[in-house]
Order: sequence, then C-alpha cells, then structure tokens
Amino acid sequence: MLDLEVVPERSLGNEQWEFCLGMPISQAINIIRRYCRVIKNIHLCYCDYDPLAMDIIMNLTDDGIRLIFETESQRLKIIEVYDLSKVRLKYCGVHFNSPTVSPTNDQIEMSFGATHPGVFDPANQQFILNFRGLSFFFPSNDKLEHNYSHGLGSLQFSNGPPVVSKLCIYLGNCLSETKPPPLPMCCYQSKCYTDKVELISEDNEIKGIKVLIFGESGATNKHNVRRCVVEHDILFNDKTQDVMSALGAPCKIYYKDEDKMKIHAKVPEKKMFQEESDYFYNYFTLGIDILFDGSKHTVKKFVLHSNYPGHYDFNIYYRCNFELKAPVGEDCIVTPFTKWEKVEECLGDSYKKPVVLNRRSSTNATNPFGPTFCYGLNNLIIEVMPSNNYVASVTVFP
Repeated sequence: MLDLEVVPERSLGNEQWEFCLGMPISQAINIIRRYCRVIKNIHLCYCDYDPLAMDIIMNLTDDGIRLIFETESQRLKIIEVYDLSKVRLKYCGVHFNSPTVSPTNDQIEMSFGATHPGVFDPANQQFILNFRGLSFFFPSNDKLEHNYSHGLGSLQFSNGPPVVSKLCIYLGNCLSETKPPPLPMCCYQSKCYTDKVELISEDNEIKGIKVLIFGESGATNKHNVRRCVVEHDILFNDKTQDVMSALGAPCKIYYKDEDKMKIHAKVPEKKMFQEESDYFYNYFTLGIDILFDGSKHTVKKFVLHSNYPGHYDFNIYYRCNFELKAPVGEDCIVTPFTKWEKVEECLGDSYKKPVVLNRRSSTNATNPFGPTFCYGLNNLIIEVMPSNNYVASVTVFP
C-alpha cells in the first residue's frame, strides 16, 4: 500500500517520487515506469475519435488514484484519490487516512483545520468540503440537505460519522473551473521545452524554423531558479554545431539504416549512393527531430510532433506547439489542433492522394494503432491520423 503526502494545490507523492500539478504526461508515465514494481495496473483513457473533446485520464487502479491531464497542454490538472482504502494519506507528516485512521469529517477538520461549511450536491448525493486547492467528498442522502447549515459536524448520522469517499487536489478555489498551472520548476529537470515554433520564409521560400524555447535560468542557487525564454532560428544547411549552440545537445542521435521514402524522389536522387548514413537529432522534450545529411552534416529537414494518444509515437515526444503558415492560402495555419478538413478547405481539389505510412518496430510486428496518411503540400508533409483526422506530425523540408 502506497504511503503518500497530500500537498494542497501542488502534489501527491512521497520521498522517492511526486505527481505535481502542471507536470507533463510524459513525466508522469516515466515515474510509473521507474516504480513499476509498486505502481501497477495502469489504464490510460482518452477519446480516440476526438482527442480534444475530453481530458486524458490515467487510472492507477490498484492504488485508487486518478490523474487527469488537460488534453491541449497535456499537463496534470487534477489529482483524484477515489478509493481511500487502497492508499495511506498524510498531511504535514501526520496520517489522516490509513488502516488505523478513518478519514471521517472530524478527522479531516482536525488535520486540515476549519473551513467553510461546504455544499451539498443533490445530483451525486454527496457533501463537498472545500479547502483551497483541495476538496473532500462525503456520500450522503437528500434527507440531510435541509438540516445542513452549520457543516457536517452539526448533522446526526445513524450509521456513524461520514467518511471521505474521494478527494481532489487542484489549482485554485473551484474544482469545476480549474486549469493546470504553468510547468512547475521541479519538472524542468535541466531540459528545454517549446513555447512556439514558426516557419522562416523569404520570397515564398521556406528557409527554416524559428523556435521559441523556455527552460531554467541557470542560477547557481536553486532557490533563485527562474523561467527563461529564448528564441533561435534553425535554418536548412546549418551545421550540427550551429544547432547544438542553439538548442543544446540532443536527447538521442538516430542513424537511418534505410530510406523508404527515396522511391518517391526524383530519378537522379534514387540512383545516388551515399556511403555515410543520414542521422536525426532527437529533441524529445521539444517535440522536434532534425535530420542531417550524413556527408555534409547539414540540416536537411525538420519533423514536428503533436504527441496524440493513439499514435505510434505517443509519449516518445512532448507536444511541439507549432504554428505553421501552410503555403496554400492566407488563412491556412497548421497547428497540433488542426484537423485535415480545415486544410482541405484551403486546398480545394489541388492536393494529391496521400501516402500510407504503417510504422512497426520490426518486420513481423504489428502496429495496434494502424497506418496514418501523409499529404504533401509543397515544402510540408502533413501526417494525419485517419481515426480522427488530426495532424500527428509535420515534416518541413527545403
């Protein structure tokens, strides 16, 4: 049984790990992977046909914990403990829920102090006791609603004092209106993240991308660390050292062993034999891949990822917040939240049929998420998920 500390408006965790409000979903999954021997049976819930219609929910079924992530930012919005019998909980080092301590209304008031009387929810037949950034839910019946004026302590219960059935940790005073906070400093982990990515164009020709990134300020004192935002231009034909000077060292370098898309290239390019393999700089926290020419070591293309659940690459990358002006119309802006239908309206009947892309880890392996469609728009290749028509990634090339 997990023994966790509750910090209102901030987190749930222990000395080894912590789920913090504002934490990216990738970091939460990495915690679960690292402590898979104690955190087991995880269910990930999302809407496949419309991934922006509902929050992403990570259900820790063995521990009675539910992590709710805002679907656009993919950051932790609400921490919910819905089965208190499966976990020990404490506040300021003192348990208020354990096999020997029952989380009654008296215990909650003794542990957390006085607060407003609370409200009765007739739709769900429960009382809600609210603190800032923390709410406790007590099951009840509508007969008690009319006598509820001085808090739970003023009511007489035939079956003993009410016991907490659920608690929620969130930002602010209102659970129904809460939003995830900005990325907390404890989640930066000495890495950089994308704030915005745009195309750099000159005379209707794409020259590269403009990347607005943020990270830690680099202060020597950890208590003075602040958010620092910088802007860099990455151009085609830039050298590897130029890219590393702007974005830092990549998270990983991947060397291509084959190029399956070369068959779609021009005939002279098909016949070219290259001794040196092209390679990618993978910036997972930026949601960006940069392909370099194996011989010249210069930038050949960029790949920007949307990180949707239900896609083969989900959780490998963080979401890249790109805003790309597609070269097909004045008002056609491609973002991670763009559906292919909107691009089609700008194109009319001028686009070609898509290339079907079916990823798999090995020759005989299967991809449970199925293939995706890749549409070519001048200097862009837009990968679309057929299950919902959202943009999964965008490849930019000269």
